[in-house]
Amino acid sequence: MRVLVAVGLSALVTAVVVAQGQYVQVADITIGGPLPAQWDYLTPDPAGKRLYVSHNAEVVVIDTATDKVVGRIADTPGVHGIAIGAGHVFTSNGREGKVSMVDPKTLSTVRKIDSGGANPDAITFDARTGAVWVFNHTGMSATQIDAASGKVLATIPLTGTAESGQSDGAGHVFVNIEDKDQIDVIDVAGKKVTASWPVAPGASPTGMALDNATHRLFVGAGRVMVMMDAASGKVVASVPLCAGTDATWYDAANKLAMSSCRDGKITVARVDGDKMTVVQTIDTAVGSRTMGLDTATHKLYVAAAKPNASGGRGYDPESFHVLVYAMK
Repeated sequence: MRVLVAVGLSALVTAVVVAQGQYVQVADITIGGPLPAQWDYLTPDPAGKRLYVSHNAEVVVIDTATDKVVGRIADTPGVHGIAIGAGHVFTSNGREGKVSMVDPKTLSTVRKIDSGGANPDAITFDARTGAVWVFNHTGMSATQIDAASGKVLATIPLTGTAESGQSDGAGHVFVNIEDKDQIDVIDVAGKKVTASWPVAPGASPTGMALDNATHRLFVGAGRVMVMMDAASGKVVASVPLCAGTDATWYDAANKLAMSSCRDGKITVARVDGDKMTVVQTIDTAVGSRTMGLDTATHKLYVAAAKPNASGGRGYDPESFHVLVYAMK
């Protein structure tokens, strides 16, 4: 009987792993020029069935049901990130130090908001508090904006250069500090940083995801992805990463943490309690350091472009496209 039970459990575990499958490329969405192929974050909107792609001085809008470009948000110079919430789309415009507040129906800009610091980079919306947080990279600060009105509520100094961040909706915001190899913890009520947590064995943290259900942070930090306790800051697990990471996402339904890298790879790790195991390395395109995860379809979106044919710096503008990956 014990042998039969053991065999049965083994078969069940195998079936679960097979059912989860592996990511494969399922689409290639052409965007093209004429703007130079410069990009940063991609943000899916699962409810609206859209994907927002940063592209130099515009945001390209894609219908994720058809994989077609359906519009563009203009006048977003040096756009880095996109956040969706409270009936608006928000973009962080690095070259002008502003946040665009956009009507998602018309894709027209409602107003522009001072970001409170130089080079606004990552941006996120917290549905629990109705706040947008923008992280000013060289400005070394985080700015809180009321998403309904566009009013700036606070600008909070950080300990170094800011990369991505996440709000837990319960009074704390976590921010990757790239030049200090740590995470700053903001006390929202006190409007100040109250702790700084090292990400060792990682370094130079960039991408961040937060699973509020388990109170775990997932951070792409150099050649390592670390999982941290969001209550104590303790690093509880880590796995090796591809090279040149800049975005990290967590798929709570499938218990998968993933980081995309400049070397044309995505490292995918399964999370089992406080253990992480690398289960796949996805081939993408060299230079494709950022990605977006649609939490409804579980598809991954990766921006890419081909190097200039002349051999010069940069990419061919007309080659800008988005690679789509789904689990099979």
